[in-house]
Amino acid sequence: MEPAQARWRLRQEVCRSTRGLLAQARAAAGRQGSRSRRIVGAVVAACLAAAPALASPGRTVSDSAQADAILRIVRSRMASDHLRAVLVRVTIDGQEVVTEALGESMTGVPATRDMHVRNGAIAISYVATLLLQLVDEKRVSLDDKLSRWLPEIPNAHCVTLGQLARMTSGYRDYVIGNSAFEKTVYANPFRQFTPQELLSYANLQSLWYEPGTSWNYAHTNYILLGLALEKITGMTIPQLMQERIFDPLQLRNTRDPGGTPSIAEPVLHAFSSERRQLLGIPPTTRFYEESTFWNPSWTITRGAIQYTTIADMVTSAEAIGTGRLVSPEMHRLQIAPTLRGFGKPIQGCETCTTLDDFYTYGIGIVLSGPWLLQNPLFSGQAGVMAYLPSKKIAIAVAVTFDEAAFDKTGPYSNGADAIFREIGAVLAPDEPPPVRLRPPSRTPAAARRGRVPG
Repeated sequence: MEPAQARWRLRQEVCRSTRGLLAQARAAAGRQGSRSRRIVGAVVAACLAAAPALASPGRTVSDSAQADAILRIVRSRMASDHLRAVLVRVTIDGQEVVTEALGESMTGVPATRDMHVRNGAIAISYVATLLLQLVDEKRVSLDDKLSRWLPEIPNAHCVTLGQLARMTSGYRDYVIGNSAFEKTVYANPFRQFTPQELLSYANLQSLWYEPGTSWNYAHTNYILLGLALEKITGMTIPQLMQERIFDPLQLRNTRDPGGTPSIAEPVLHAFSSERRQLLGIPPTTRFYEESTFWNPSWTITRGAIQYTTIADMVTSAEAIGTGRLVSPEMHRLQIAPTLRGFGKPIQGCETCTTLDDFYTYGIGIVLSGPWLLQNPLFSGQAGVMAYLPSKKIAIAVAVTFDEAAFDKTGPYSNGADAIFREIGAVLAPDEPPPVRLRPPSRTPAAARRGRVPG
């Protein structure tokens, strides 16, 4: 969306939200004379000035008008993208603009703002932050070889901790493009995987490229990085998370459930059709199953497989986006667009690509235009945490899907990401999140992760 279009759209949203006030003021004017007529004039002036004011430094529209605009976007996307429930929270400079829950968790059970959801890839940013904290403390360097702590891992002698964190190691992914693993995890979605079992699917002996010379998304990197962090510190990832992430940020509702797929109550329930193709269910047969308690042990390193709330997601976006937990030097390094334009497609590698303005990788964080984000998608649920440093805007969205959201073979796309990009364009029309005119196609495995760069 162009900035001028976004400003026009925001003006329309604000004006619509003030119609009720105008009607009341006009009625009062007819009864009370000139004073109420001045009120009418003031409301009209506010309506006309609101959208340009938002784009000007130091000025914003009223919170209620912004909240109305955001919720109108959410309701529109719920209808068009077949979303079952949406949790959304937006803050500007730490001040709440809106926190709301729409739709149903289960039939007849409304979604609520305090419901817990899977944290997914947001935990990648936490793991990267742990590494950067250790660099700050001079305990490690990003250039240290993985073999210093995990000598038994193939190719560890030529891969650095920084390359794992930036996903430039060349290690193959055990999820995306791996049909054997896809069949295994879909055949029993409740299975608990160990890190060693996951790495056995990664073919660690064979790299896609010489470390540091290209880029590919691979869950493998953060499995290995998590194991290395445990060796470096002598602590488990849950202990490190509690001491260095959760306690300092007061994330009281974000936890690893300790090697089980449980989620604290209340839970936003999820449903999915993504196993359709594997189970051989024809497109003409309805298929839609509960996926809330599918085991996410395959998604990230041991101890970082978490649940969270929409409030904690915004807190995480603000913290990662401002570098609250690391030094200014490490924060600049984490969010620097160093890899924009880096990487190349490689035959057979589904996520080997050239990083661009829509999707660039920092250190455990995605850069999309001027925005910083993570956008997990798996097991019938999706989310986004996003932050715009220049305007201190934090956006968190979590969604579940109706049956119609899944195509005839099972794949689906990240409805939370689409909502975030529309909200971002309205709140920051001069720095909107970039959008793709033609989203990349998704295989079922790619759809589960929801972060496939185009």
